[in-house]
Amino acid sequence: MDELGDKIEILSVDLLDRHRQQVQALRDLCAPIGHQLGWHYLLDLVWILENLGDPAGLQIVDAGAGLGLLQWYLLEQKAARVFSVDRVDRSEVTLTLRARYRIQGVRPGDLKPSMAIVQKNIRAAHGSQKFVSALRGLAGLLLIALPKAFPGRLMIYNQDLTSMSEIADNSLDAVVAVSALEHNAPEMLPGVVAELMRRLKPGGVLLATLGAARERDWFHEPSRGWNYTEETLQRLFDLPPSIPSNYGCYDELMATLKDCRELRENLSSFYSQSGDNGMPWGVWDPQYQPVGVRKVKHQ
Repeated sequence: MDELGDKIEILSVDLLDRHRQQVQALRDLCAPIGHQLGWHYLLDLVWILENLGDPAGLQIVDAGAGLGLLQWYLLEQKAARVFSVDRVDRSEVTLTLRARYRIQGVRPGDLKPSMAIVQKNIRAAHGSQKFVSALRGLAGLLLIALPKAFPGRLMIYNQDLTSMSEIADNSLDAVVAVSALEHNAPEMLPGVVAELMRRLKPGGVLLATLGAARERDWFHEPSRGWNYTEETLQRLFDLPPSIPSNYGCYDELMATLKDCRELRENLSSFYSQSGDNGMPWGVWDPQYQPVGVRKVKHQ
C-alpha cells in the first residue's frame, strides 16, 4: 500500500497551503456534525490524509477516535469500513450522526438503539420541552431511516487500544491516530503500537500524530499528553535510527508554527473557556508541535 516506508516528520504549516482544498473540506465538515477542531488538528489531519492516499474501499482503524473529525471524513471519502476505537464510551452517539452515516456497534453494548437516545432526551426535558424533544426525536428517527449518502460503515468499538480482540489480525489496510497515542503512558505505548500493527495486513500502514520534544521527553499537563524526542519515538515505535526525519529543523519549524496566522486566528471557542487544554485560556502560545510517525507493516 505504501512504497515510501517508515518516517518521522514534524508537521510543517506548509501543509495548509499544499492541501488548501482539503483543508477547506475539513473545515466545512465541522458545522454539520457539530465539531470543533483542536489547534493543530488541521495539520495532523492533512498529514495523515497525505500519507494515506485514496481511502476508497479501505478497512481502517481510527485509534483513540472519540467523536473526532477524521472518521467521518474518511466515510465521506468512501472508506469501506472505519473502526472507531476508544476507551471512552460513545454508545450514545447523536441522532444527527446516525442520520448522516451508517453506524453500527462492534458488540451489542457499543451502540445503544436510537429509540433509547430519544427516550432519554424526552425524560431529561421539562414541561413543554418534553413535547419539543419528542418531535425532534421523531424527526431524528425518520432521518435515520432514510438512505445514506455515503456507502461506508462506521463501527463503534468502545475498547482500550491494548486489547482489540474483535478485530482480526492482518485484516486492516491502515491505522490512523490523531493526537491520541500520546495520552498513553510511555511504558504502555510500545504495547499499543504492537497491538495496532498486529491488526494490519502486510503492506498496511500506521499513521499517528503526537507531540514533538526537542531535547527531552516531557508531559504537557493542560492537554494531558506526552511530547517525545526523535530517539524516544524511534524506540516506542520500534523504528531504526536510519529512517527519514526532520527533527534537525525543530527550531525553524517551531518558529514558523508560532508565527502561523491562520492557526492563531482560528482557535476554537472551547480553548478560551478553560486552562485544561492544549492552548490554555485561548492564548496563542504553542508549547509543542505536532509530529507524524509512519510505520509500514513489512511482513
